[in-house]
Amino acid sequence: MNKSLILVVLLSVFMGTAQAQKVGYADMEFVTSRMPEYQKAQSDINIFSEKWAKEIQEKFTEVDRLQRAFMAEEVLLTDELKRKRQNEIKEKELEAREYNNKVFGMNGMLFEKKKELMKPVLERVQRAVDKVAAQRRLDFLFDKSSDFVMIYTNPKHDYTDYIMEELGIEIKPAAASQAVAEPEKPNSTTTRKPK
Repeated sequence: MNKSLILVVLLSVFMGTAQAQKVGYADMEFVTSRMPEYQKAQSDINIFSEKWAKEIQEKFTEVDRLQRAFMAEEVLLTDELKRKRQNEIKEKELEAREYNNKVFGMNGMLFEKKKELMKPVLERVQRAVDKVAAQRRLDFLFDKSSDFVMIYTNPKHDYTDYIMEELGIEIKPAAASQAVAEPEKPNSTTTRKPK
């Protein structure tokens, strides 16, 4: 009996605490898509990525050229020259693979460049999120555009506009262009009105 009473008291205290928490969400993909500095960083990343991809492709093209030249001359070469050419081809191929890994591998040059270019933008967004969450006294703020699945969202808990306002991003023109581009959905946040 005594254990049951303690359990009921603890359960009611827990439920009271859980009900007092204020939760909201924001569409961070929508927010960042309207930020010119985010678009600029994305563009710069794409430029670096294409440049490095071209350099890597040139290295593999050189390997392919050396292989074709070796195959064409193979019958005329001595065993020693064959080994020398094959080693040269292997070295070039290894060099191309290592450079590819150095650029596009985990923690590679592209990863570091993304981090460098996105850091100031994402820090600015995080400051705006922190400020809105503090002003609105939110305990949790979820990102609607993340992998976290939100089956239903009540628009009264959408704080996207507040974050955009904090970042100085104009809301009305973007909402109007999106409303034209997409048909209205039942739980859509395309019509954005400040709360």
